[in-house]
Amino acid sequence: MALRRRKPQPVRRNLEPQHKLNDKITAPEVRVVGENVTVGVYPIREAIRMAEDQELDLVEISPKAVPPVCKIIDYKKFLYDQKKKKKELAQNTQKVVVKEIRFGPNTSDHDYEFKRKHAQKFLEDGAKLKAFVFFKGRTIIFKEQGQILLLRLAQDLEEFGKVEQLPKLEGKRMTLWIAPKKKK
Repeated sequence: MALRRRKPQPVRRNLEPQHKLNDKITAPEVRVVGENVTVGVYPIREAIRMAEDQELDLVEISPKAVPPVCKIIDYKKFLYDQKKKKKELAQNTQKVVVKEIRFGPNTSDHDYEFKRKHAQKFLEDGAKLKAFVFFKGRTIIFKEQGQILLLRLAQDLEEFGKVEQLPKLEGKRMTLWIAPKKKK
């Protein structure tokens, strides 16, 4: 006997409108706004009739107001414009990238210069920089050297970024934050 495969059910999206439309508005009176409309408070039946006369929808924009605010608009176009604005905002937001550079308290000058060049490149690329000195074992006695190293780094990179947080000891790490300067 062969097994019959079940047909996959289509995914049902929430097709409920986000706003109340036309006959779904339950308030007895509403404040009507929109283009080609005299703004004012109207009974719900008259507001719906005004929308139908213009072949548009009556949409409840602010349900918590007294009386609720409704707008006479083309609802599909309204949703499209909202979606478009949301997408545009998402494109304009910048994601903050944080790059880390680790030093030891007794980092040599050559290693320091090598890491400073990398830090400079990170800041020029627009990333935030988290530079830290990691104290391993008994090297915690060199706290001052770690602080001097981080302050030297901040001074060397001051034309590329500004210090957000001065060196601060947290456990076995002393951390310095540098944000990139805005490009003109």
